[in-house]
Amino acid sequence: MAKAKRLAASRKSDPKPVTFGVCAASDPRVDDASRQRCVNIVEMVAETVADRVTMPSGEPVRVVWTPVLIDGEPQADIVARQFADAGVDAVIVAPDTWAFPQLTILSLLSHFPDDLPVNITCGNSGPKPGVVYAHALNGALAQMGKLAALNVGTWPDTGQKPKMTDATADALVDWCYAALTFAGLKGRRIVVFGHDSMGMETALAHVLPTRRTFGVEITRLDMKLLADMLTKGAYDAKELAKLRGWVDRHVGKRLELRDEADSERFNQSLAMYLIIRDLMSDLNAVGGGFMSQLEWGSDRRGLPLPVADAMESLFNSTFDHTGAKAPLPYATEADIQGQLTQLFMTWLSGGAPPLFMDFRKVWEPWEIQALARKLKIKHTKNDLWASRGFVDGDNSGSASFNWAGKPGDSMTACMKGVSMPLADEFYFPGGGNSVTFTTPGGIEGIAARLTYSYDADAFSMIWDEAQTAEMPDKLAQAVANTSTPTWPHTWVVPKYATMAEYKQYAPANHFHMTWKLKPARLQHWMDLAGVQSVTPWSERPALVPGVDRPKPLVDLIS
Repeated sequence: MAKAKRLAASRKSDPKPVTFGVCAASDPRVDDASRQRCVNIVEMVAETVADRVTMPSGEPVRVVWTPVLIDGEPQADIVARQFADAGVDAVIVAPDTWAFPQLTILSLLSHFPDDLPVNITCGNSGPKPGVVYAHALNGALAQMGKLAALNVGTWPDTGQKPKMTDATADALVDWCYAALTFAGLKGRRIVVFGHDSMGMETALAHVLPTRRTFGVEITRLDMKLLADMLTKGAYDAKELAKLRGWVDRHVGKRLELRDEADSERFNQSLAMYLIIRDLMSDLNAVGGGFMSQLEWGSDRRGLPLPVADAMESLFNSTFDHTGAKAPLPYATEADIQGQLTQLFMTWLSGGAPPLFMDFRKVWEPWEIQALARKLKIKHTKNDLWASRGFVDGDNSGSASFNWAGKPGDSMTACMKGVSMPLADEFYFPGGGNSVTFTTPGGIEGIAARLTYSYDADAFSMIWDEAQTAEMPDKLAQAVANTSTPTWPHTWVVPKYATMAEYKQYAPANHFHMTWKLKPARLQHWMDLAGVQSVTPWSERPALVPGVDRPKPLVDLIS
């Protein structure tokens, strides 16, 4: 008599890393040497992914590959069982010979959910040929409405152990990060304190569409819980002292304090970081947000409490008093769409720190040139700020400390550029300290913002490649003085959008930037998630070779 199996009463719920499964179909009629070459190519593809793709924490992804060539339905069932037992989240097919789509990969995929990410990577080979099968398979999938990413790359037509070109590997890795983000965030959650962000409709928590589209849960906690835990001292006092000592060492006199009361308010801000960090850890959260305004720190009918700027900056940074850590994308003002934008781009970039900004004053070229002339500052066509204009990106909270430096800069180097002036008492009567710095020029990445349409019941991403600009100190200070000089400033220059277009199509009052994020990764992820790509820039071509991913066939024929 069969018996039911009792599972272990585990108390651990650590999410597993994303698992990629690599396989190949083949033709049972081909010679043994060609079949062994197919197996070798599967191994080559698998090792490329294992070597170059990591989770945002730096933890390696899991990669499994099978030497079973899928010649027909029985082999499809064998590999399906292997992949299911291994917990495969995304499949990479690496064919090198002709095969029969329905008998092979279509039969394999019938064992898995419709939204399983699928990539077909092949060489542009002549002898057998795998590229012909790749087109047959991709066409079959497209006709049934199934998305697949086709990567027709290059490796030698002959030889038992061919090596793919760097360009082929790059295209594969870009897709892997998109698949990792799409699959890895399903069932994960963000933790948000407070209700709707200052009445901003563009920041609402669209709970049901977010769950349905991305598989991301939004856990809502009341700010009263945080206030109570702060009052109770629900944190490790010794660790708070260690964190405060870290700030004192790295910021020093740039931490503005008038008296012991200011010092205590700043300590409360740091204690908020420890409390929320532990709460998010308990809930396995991948990010969060904090409403703050108006009830927490600005409503004088209550008891205004200190600002959360330092806390938010710590979450978004790749370091804190404990040393190196993964950034936990965090949104000021409980801006959920901003939080999701940061979350997706951090994962797509492999763990780069996100930047949360106000979409503040837009400086068109003529306007910044006029200010430069007034200040007797010369410029040439090579000065990006003068030739293209820029957006003054600044906000009182969520500015990652990393953005006070450049990619690769040490914690010490970044923190040298950080100051913490007292918060503006008009906006924040609860007091505390802001975070401020000016981001260096020359940092490249993507600036973007997720948005939602009620009519379409769908999300879109408005985005452009961008880089940061750097101006002479006198001009930079004059620009900062036109907004809020004591907040972080990043001068953002989009690559294709003109300033007239950029200020017209900002989908919200906040936008976000992540460095070292490639367009192809973002595009592949939007394909998988069903997010509309919005780039209404007159100067941007429909396809930028070597930068964009090819548009999926299923989209073209649908």
